[in-house]
Amino acid sequence: MRKREAKIELAAQQTPLFACPVCAQPMQVKAGSLICSKGHRRDFSRKGTVNFLNQQVATEYTATMLAARRRMLTAGLFTPFLDAMAAKLVPHQRLLDVGCGEGTPTAYLAHQKQQMAVGFDISAPAINLAGSLAAPVLFAVADLAHLPFVNDAFDTVIDIFSPGNYREFRRVLRPTGQLLKIIPRAGYLKELREGLYSGTRKAEYDNQPVRERFLAAFPQATIQSITYDFPLVADQFTDLMTMTPLSWQAPAERRQAMLTNPPKSIHIEVDLLTVSNLVK
Repeated sequence: MRKREAKIELAAQQTPLFACPVCAQPMQVKAGSLICSKGHRRDFSRKGTVNFLNQQVATEYTATMLAARRRMLTAGLFTPFLDAMAAKLVPHQRLLDVGCGEGTPTAYLAHQKQQMAVGFDISAPAINLAGSLAAPVLFAVADLAHLPFVNDAFDTVIDIFSPGNYREFRRVLRPTGQLLKIIPRAGYLKELREGLYSGTRKAEYDNQPVRERFLAAFPQATIQSITYDFPLVADQFTDLMTMTPLSWQAPAERRQAMLTNPPKSIHIEVDLLTVSNLVK
């Protein structure tokens, strides 16, 4: 079965799942498209992805950046904290990855715990690359402010370094569901911060505002800190510089100095915020 047809069949098996971005009515798979009761339609692309945006949005994600990110994540840059997330998943449930980028973490978690997974991002180039993955995951271009899913659709929502819309997360999560959010700690990518921005405010990072906003929304949440050093080989530091927005606005001379003399490893330090059994 070709990829587009396989994704259409997967979407049909999960009905009701998607909600119309125009009128919010549930959408059904008909003749290779998603159609609501009022006739609004969204078509599947050749790769089986769907675009739910009512108007297109320009993003800073380029094909070069996304390819570098794919290589680094495939090499295992995020694997230790993804494994910590996977440990919280119940096999054979439904998962939503918010701001999934090029889709590697979504596919990894879906495989690790046999999740029926959906990933979305506002970046069309990111979802186009995600669509090239062989994983049985549905990928869509969508807006965090208006998630194109029916109420109580997911058992788990994951959010890795993406903004949070906690009202929408509550809406699409089942009452017994859980939200897993990864945020960077002060030492995340510290080699980059120190090398690119020493002597400036950007050399330091504090996740307290993000953490406190999450805890204000979900006082019962737990926090797990995850720390490790990822060894860099060959051209991986170049890929790291290309994939992370942290480097994009850095002075050219500092970027070149780091590329000429790259660190041998990069420090990863994150918090995994978890909340379950949400009160609607």
